[in-house]
Amino acid sequence: MKKKVIRKKLTLRRDLGYLQATVAGVGIILGAGIYALIGIAAGTAGNSVWLSFVLASVVAAFTGLSYAELSSMFSKDSGEFLYAERAFGERIGFITGYLVIIAEVVAIATVALGFAGYLSSLIGTNHLTLIAFLCIALFSFINFHGIKESATINIIFTIIETFGLLFIIFLGIKYFGNVDYFQMNNGLRGIFKAASLIFFAYLGFDSMVKLSEETKNPKKTIPAALVSAIIITTIIYILVALSAVSILGAEKLGNSNAPLADVAAAALGSKAFIMLAVIALFSTSNTVLVLLVTTSRLVYAMARDFKNKFLSKIHETRRTPYIAIILTGLLSLIFVMFGNISLVAGITDFAIFLVFLIVNLSLLVLRYKVKTKRGFKVPLNIGKFNMLAFLGILSAVFMMFNLEAIVAIAAIGLALSGFVAYYIIKNFNSHKSFK
Repeated sequence: MKKKVIRKKLTLRRDLGYLQATVAGVGIILGAGIYALIGIAAGTAGNSVWLSFVLASVVAAFTGLSYAELSSMFSKDSGEFLYAERAFGERIGFITGYLVIIAEVVAIATVALGFAGYLSSLIGTNHLTLIAFLCIALFSFINFHGIKESATINIIFTIIETFGLLFIIFLGIKYFGNVDYFQMNNGLRGIFKAASLIFFAYLGFDSMVKLSEETKNPKKTIPAALVSAIIITTIIYILVALSAVSILGAEKLGNSNAPLADVAAAALGSKAFIMLAVIALFSTSNTVLVLLVTTSRLVYAMARDFKNKFLSKIHETRRTPYIAIILTGLLSLIFVMFGNISLVAGITDFAIFLVFLIVNLSLLVLRYKVKTKRGFKVPLNIGKFNMLAFLGILSAVFMMFNLEAIVAIAAIGLALSGFVAYYIIKNFNSHKSFK
């Protein structure tokens, strides 16, 4: 008589430590946003664009601290979905997770097109869509191959893209003092508007919580890595902004399609332009990789929580959520057919600000609702009420009001489509189609 073989349940492999988690956060934050959007932001804010980065970093810090505490309470890849679900119920939890998935899938497509733009300028081709398709396909395969491999590539690419930004800072040192750093093209309104737009450059810290199930000691590691990543990137961003306007000036920066490459060219010539364009390829591809990793983990975690066995499958040898990875890649390929990085960045930002509002509200509610032990607690409290989370709510609403009306309409439309998706899934679940 044969013995019944009991197969061990497959789980994600915990390979990430503090350094790797921090670098993953820095890598995605220092991605396509700073390379592509600093020009548009400078055209809106003027030489005082560095103030827009300061404002965006403050908003990121408020909400980042809420993420840090929540991730120390719930160390799962579900991230925002789980936080909102525990605070407000399954329906709001699903809508929150759905908004994050859509926003990040659109961001993947946009950044892939940015990668294609840089590559086409170097090799002289107009096949932007094909290049973006190949970029997403390649990094989806790396995502499938394993989290350790993805993290290793992320570290290498992060070093390269960080070098590019540090190089801009180095070039700008001798130019510091050349311009009035408080010159504003459109007053404070321009500063606020630019801050809302370039917040796209800060996206990434929120994605770090989705690596919890592949991180060692996540309740302590993720909060520490998250706070570290925000501090490191804020310092770099402000110095890059000061250097860029010092060398090129806000007006020329605002009219540039490759702003940081043009900054380097203004200081050192055409060879520097090529070097920064190549570095931008590493930057944009790194953002694509990390967003593919974190978004697919959220799809996997939500599918698992909704008892969807198909989407929550884990590959037996690679130990990665391969169906969720394929779906994330395919959705990104669909959105590649759109384009316009500033418009899509705005849509992504509005959706994310809405998510941040819910996340901060979730922290306030869960302070009273859940007694789970926390590995990290946000400071400045009045009893259980946290003042920084409250400021995070106000700042998220403020940033939303500084975006274009068309952006708000598109993002709200996405949120409403999430309600439709929720009821469709619940209906299927009730007929055991997802079990």
